[in-house]
Amino acid sequence: MANHKSSLKRIRANATKRLRNRYQAKTTRTFIKRLRAAEDKKTASDLLPKVISMLDRLAKKNVIHKNKAANNKSKLTKFVNGLK
Repeated sequence: MANHKSSLKRIRANATKRLRNRYQAKTTRTFIKRLRAAEDKKTASDLLPKVISMLDRLAKKNVIHKNKAANNKSKLTKFVNGLK
């Protein structure tokens, strides 16, 4: 176990950030599944900007790689544009 005050604080901060990152990543995955399950273009089009924003936020914080975010955004946009 760490002995320095600053390292104990760092451990606490890292644990908090880890939980927040896991929550946001899981929420984003849930929204992606919800978007892929959309039947009509209107609901999918309404959901797409929100999902793209979530992916960008995760990539910015290095929770996911920026290329993974770009690939997901591209595939989801293609999916939405292909709906009728």
